[in-house]
Amino acid sequence: MATTNITIEKTTNSRLEGIDFDSIQFGKTFSDHMLTADYQDGKWQNFKITPFQNLEVSPAFFTLHYGQSIFEGMKAHRSSEGDAILFRPLDNFKRLNISAERMCIPPIDINGLLDGLKELLKLDKDWIPNTADGALYLRPFIFATDEYIGVRPSETYKFVLFTCPVNKYYEQPVKVKVETKFARASEGGVGYAKAAGNYAASLYPTKLANDEGFDQIIWTDSKEHKYIEESGTMNLMVIINDVIITPPAGETILNGITRDSVLKIAKDLGYKTEERKLSIDEVVSAHQNGSLTDMFGTGTAVTITAISEFGYQGKRFTLPEPSSRVISLKLKQELEAIKRGTKTTNHDWIVKV
Repeated sequence: MATTNITIEKTTNSRLEGIDFDSIQFGKTFSDHMLTADYQDGKWQNFKITPFQNLEVSPAFFTLHYGQSIFEGMKAHRSSEGDAILFRPLDNFKRLNISAERMCIPPIDINGLLDGLKELLKLDKDWIPNTADGALYLRPFIFATDEYIGVRPSETYKFVLFTCPVNKYYEQPVKVKVETKFARASEGGVGYAKAAGNYAASLYPTKLANDEGFDQIIWTDSKEHKYIEESGTMNLMVIINDVIITPPAGETILNGITRDSVLKIAKDLGYKTEERKLSIDEVVSAHQNGSLTDMFGTGTAVTITAISEFGYQGKRFTLPEPSSRVISLKLKQELEAIKRGTKTTNHDWIVKV
């Protein structure tokens, strides 16, 4: 897909002037344009940029009944020169296709998607906030569009990428509950895919945790509920004896782009990292003997978010003040500098628009 094959329709009524970027809530304000494409007759086609608008669907719309839908989360930042900076966009698009394969959705050309995204950002670059924690959140997703009642893969699909200016996802460090009854994913399932249904299934257990005063949950393995997997909105890392430990990505744990970036940055800075099974008993024991000095989440939306407390089997375990956590603060500082173009890296992560 070359950029010359993208039809562009600019809005005649921009909403940008009325936006207060200092007070926007995450995920509730949407930019002027969106990128769309259709899969029909055996190929992706009709790539176009249009004003942000509603989609009209039939009551027999396939996705509404069978949940054949996937998505990604990405961000664009503004450089000091005013350019839009994308962080690892091709990696997100590659993961979109990994999810697509698992959900029986035809793959889409990732270089073509990058071309389309660049054109979209040329139109909506001014929607990137200049606030300290601001970014333009990018939401590409694909969903089935057949009008049919019957269980089989859809024959038609739609791709949409819209954007929204955001500040912090969590305003404060979060409290998490270790979940030992419900399961997010199991071996052979779709836990490694960003499938919409994964998140729908998480809502009820998360609500129960919210009712107990927690912000999120930490998922454990579905067999024994013994090993930590990930949190509801982020991958999970702990620091025990100055070693950064995170469960290995795989069938039941999303291979987070931010997770991978943090691990690489940590190694570049000389910190020791381990990707291995991590039991909740080990974490509790480390808390009790004082060797657990940090617990935090990583993700596109949350970046690096400190966990202030975790709950397990009716007990609550308080973690050190976030301001005292030297390693994770340094990792966040480095990551943000790279994403905003104020620091270079040997990794091929940055695309400027």
